[in-house]
Amino acid sequence: MAKNKFSGKLGELIARAENGNAEDVDYIISHLTEESSLAMTRYVDFALSLVENEMGVLRLEYYLFNGTLIQRNYCCLFFNRRLDYDLVDRAFNAGAIDEIQAFSR
Repeated sequence: MAKNKFSGKLGELIARAENGNAEDVDYIISHLTEESSLAMTRYVDFALSLVENEMGVLRLEYYLFNGTLIQRNYCCLFFNRRLDYDLVDRAFNAGAIDEIQAFSR
């Protein structure tokens, strides 16, 4: 995994995101639960923004349609930031995300 200047859980999530394979994305996404602290959701959001590996991006697409509500919402943020609006529209039309999430830019 790549070296970064962060330690602890944030550093671990960043290293996983920089590697960015499907298993790493699974690990990062697993930290998004109804019990997640605000800090953890921010760590995950930041880490996800670093995923560039095609396999990791495809895994995030899977979670956009199949994850829990919180997982789908953070995946939507990821794809909105990448300007992947067609994918977000598909998720909205499939009922995976709501209108507010889909059109938050």
